[in-house]
Amino acid sequence: METDQPAALAIHVQDAEGRPVEQFDTFQEQLMHLILVSDDLQHSRHLHPTYTGKGHFEVETRFPQGGSYTLFSDYKPTGQAETVSVLKAQVKGDRPPAPTPDWTRTQSLENAVVNLSFSEESLQAGEDVTIKFELQDPRSQEPLSDLQPYLGEAGHLVIVQAAETLTRDHYIHAHALPDAPTGQVHFATQFPEPGRYRLWGQFQRDGQVITAGFWVNVAP
Repeated sequence: METDQPAALAIHVQDAEGRPVEQFDTFQEQLMHLILVSDDLQHSRHLHPTYTGKGHFEVETRFPQGGSYTLFSDYKPTGQAETVSVLKAQVKGDRPPAPTPDWTRTQSLENAVVNLSFSEESLQAGEDVTIKFELQDPRSQEPLSDLQPYLGEAGHLVIVQAAETLTRDHYIHAHALPDAPTGQVHFATQFPEPGRYRLWGQFQRDGQVITAGFWVNVAP
């Protein structure tokens, strides 16, 4: 695989005995959510592979830079809990040095200004926390009143902890809470360990997906 070239990915889901898992339950409107992240956490993509039967999923994507990538495939075998499998990919091409993390909590995008806040003044490992995204119109600065459901919920949140080698333990998939104020989307979760984390919140307006990425630091 090379940078910015079409790459066909195939994912085979098997049980502990190596037999294909053939039945999957839909969750958040899809059979599989594939979260592709560069290991420096600079880039993330949320993909939905097509199921072709007998545990086989396919999707095409592009990798924005060279280097190592981790792919978290998130799915639910029928009658079982949500499952995450971890795959690795190495991509040829330039790999620019990772910039210093930006700790700001406001991101201005084309169709929204996204503000990040938390229910607690400081983030502590192992403590319950509500993550709050407030979305404003970039022109009027008013809270967005026209957010649309995305993947069956008010929004979608993936969190990945920075680590030399990313594993399942570094991945968090949080679900949106009901009844947040207008223009806000809230998620409840925990950060299992101290360290640096990257958050990617996704929301929908006018049929377009808004993706906002933030760095946060979690204390012991």
